[in-house]
Amino acid sequence: MLKDLSLPQSLSATLIALIFLAALGCKEKEGQTSGAEKVVAEDAQSGSEASMTKAGPLPGITPVAHATAVLDWEGTTIYVDPTGGKAAFENFPLADLILITDIHGDHFNLETLEELETAQAKIVVPQAVADQMPESFTPQLDVLDNGDMKERYGITVAAIPMYNLREEALGFHEKGRGNGYVLEREGRRVYISGDTEDIPEMRSLEDIDIALVCMNLPYTMTVESAADAVVAFKPGKVYPYHYRGRPDVSDVEQFAALVKAGTDAVEVVQLDWYPGEDY
Repeated sequence: MLKDLSLPQSLSATLIALIFLAALGCKEKEGQTSGAEKVVAEDAQSGSEASMTKAGPLPGITPVAHATAVLDWEGTTIYVDPTGGKAAFENFPLADLILITDIHGDHFNLETLEELETAQAKIVVPQAVADQMPESFTPQLDVLDNGDMKERYGITVAAIPMYNLREEALGFHEKGRGNGYVLEREGRRVYISGDTEDIPEMRSLEDIDIALVCMNLPYTMTVESAADAVVAFKPGKVYPYHYRGRPDVSDVEQFAALVKAGTDAVEVVQLDWYPGEDY
């Protein structure tokens, strides 16, 4: 005859309660993150140490080609001079903000804009570009002249002059037609030169954390001029871009060496702006 091994009802209820509390405690412990782990997670989300300032993260910059880039700034996606058709942006989020600097085809490509899904985006352009865009884009446009500014998505966009100085190049980019841009978010500042030479308006820039600076002949400026201007306004980081000319390609290694010789305050960041091409 088997003995009755069942527990008294009160004891059984107590054991069940203890088991439930133990399981709940384990589950909460698994879901908790230590203080150190939280810091790591936050750092990973906000960017690497190299992309940080005391005021917060700087945008990640991905080159597409030549003058075309995508910036990711705390979840805001910015297309700079989008060219290359829809295929060039397949691996990027849809743009929140589109910046176009000038009317030339390596900066303003209407076919690309019409292929992309841009209904959610604001498009910042100089008047000369706006004049060449279909009326269907008009509700999206922020037309800025040199000196104007507009705030979008928590970013203030200021239009900066871009033009040529050399006598033989004056016909390429006259003053007032195109825009460089300074983007500012809570004290963090990014400069995009567009097509320009080392103009006084560039040299007088202050507190720039990141600068994208062009250098190609015959259209913009020499490596020496670009380096001299960068040494003058001393951005925290400078990204040489737009450095393929006709027929030559500017020597970005020489640019980096000239900047280093002129100041220790600027970090030169070299990215591949011409993927698939052997330079």
